[in-house]
Amino acid sequence: MSGQGAQDADEHRDWWAQLYDPHAADTGRARARDTLDERYRSVSRTLTGPPATAPGPGPTAAGAPPGPEAATAPVPALPPGVLPPAAPDAPGEWVPDTVVESARFGSGVLHAVSVRGAAGRQAGRPRTDALLAARFGAEEDGLLLVAVAAGGRSGPDGHRAARAACHAVGEAVGRSSARLARDLREDRTSALQPGLHRLTDRAFGRLRAQAAALGLEPERHTVDLRCLLLPADPHCRTRVFFGAGAGGAFRRSGDGWQDIEPVSTPVSPLPDGPAGRDPAAGAAAARDGFAPAEPTAEAAAAPFHFRSRAAEPGGVLLLCGPGVAEPLRAEPAFAERLAARWTGADGGPPGPAAYLDGLLCAVEGHSGDRTAVTVWES
Repeated sequence: MSGQGAQDADEHRDWWAQLYDPHAADTGRARARDTLDERYRSVSRTLTGPPATAPGPGPTAAGAPPGPEAATAPVPALPPGVLPPAAPDAPGEWVPDTVVESARFGSGVLHAVSVRGAAGRQAGRPRTDALLAARFGAEEDGLLLVAVAAGGRSGPDGHRAARAACHAVGEAVGRSSARLARDLREDRTSALQPGLHRLTDRAFGRLRAQAAALGLEPERHTVDLRCLLLPADPHCRTRVFFGAGAGGAFRRSGDGWQDIEPVSTPVSPLPDGPAGRDPAAGAAAARDGFAPAEPTAEAAAAPFHFRSRAAEPGGVLLLCGPGVAEPLRAEPAFAERLAARWTGADGGPPGPAAYLDGLLCAVEGHSGDRTAVTVWES
């Protein structure tokens, strides 16, 4: 190995060690110049993302597409709704009504859908759920991240917070995907849990900093976040759920669903020190040009969820936002419909259209956005 390569490897190991160390300071680019123009540009980049592009072909069997949201798939079963108003100078904020993802990974098949709820469709509000499916690395170091962020608690503009949360988690996981894939292969949950907890803290720290820059209360710019890590290595059977806030994780059990909600611990803890500020989240916010924001008591009490689970041959796992988890727990008819619609003719996964159709049935009292990710093991 060249001297430069050895130095790069050492720096990568140092960075990852700092990520797993709850007392370590954050790393990253130098802070932007502290001018009004720089702050405006930083907020705009974070909240609008890259310019919108024309829809391209859907994901292939090799994995998920690189973008945070797939092309919209037109499905006749969707009822017509009122389109939300679009700002012509902010194409990055245009949100499609429905997003459908399908991909193969390692030893399984994945379908994911995010659909605007009946309430948003009638009122002409954008979908406030965000869905990210991204594949990092290759061969045995390949890793698939699926993230579901629900911004409904932030009101009609929650789509901004949801997209920002998915981007923050995707960026952090992508930078460290090779190490995460190795930890999955070795089933090193003792290392994965604190590392992913720290990544989640950092994502919520950025949301708090963005809220402060925009003059919003933290609870008006926050999300419920759920993520799933899947290895591309077909011999690795470890699957990891993590996130914070409301949502759910389930496994198919007979004709119904077993709740396997991950174990929770406090997220965004107040560290020792006079400021009571998370140093990692504060440094990440500073890197983006924001002033670090103090976590509120509500943010400090939000639960961090983590669970590592071994895949079972023929098993079915479901990760979802609160718009699916709540009726799934409360309404047996809805749970039975999902179980029936999400079984193909050969007992395996259905087609993407049938998968979407399972989420479209009306459930009284549950009219919010619905986002779900389901994995069928071979």
